[in-house]
Amino acid sequence: MIIVIGLLFLQISFTSHIYFLIQYVLKKDGKYLRRFVNTAISNIILAGALTMLSLFRPDYLRDLNLAMLMWVMSGLMMMTMLLVKINILRNIFRRSRDPENYHYNFFGKKVLHSTVVSKGEVYIFLFTIPFFLFSGAYFLARLINFILFQRL
Repeated sequence: MIIVIGLLFLQISFTSHIYFLIQYVLKKDGKYLRRFVNTAISNIILAGALTMLSLFRPDYLRDLNLAMLMWVMSGLMMMTMLLVKINILRNIFRRSRDPENYHYNFFGKKVLHSTVVSKGEVYIFLFTIPFFLFSGAYFLARLINFILFQRL
């Protein structure tokens, strides 16, 4: 149980680590860089503690339900990637409604400026697609397997 809780905390810390990196790239704010460094330190400490615990108490690893743990971690990763995508799309939608980011052409149609979407947002959106698809496919396949056959 201790290993499972430690691994879940490590997964949450790693996910927040990626989130703060993405936010720092998008906003160039120093508070996100500090949080990124803090989560890097917490990742190292948690991973080291779990390694030492598994070396001194290998019986904790024998009792670990790896299929359930991977299912939960893939679901957490899928939801995080989905939230990143929703956040980027929400920011783009909000900027597209701002009158500073568009003008009307000769025919009366709204034309958006290139300031609506930044390169970093496009790169992050495209970079998270494979992670979202792989983790989401694994999570949903295991969920359907659990619903149909009551086993992961």
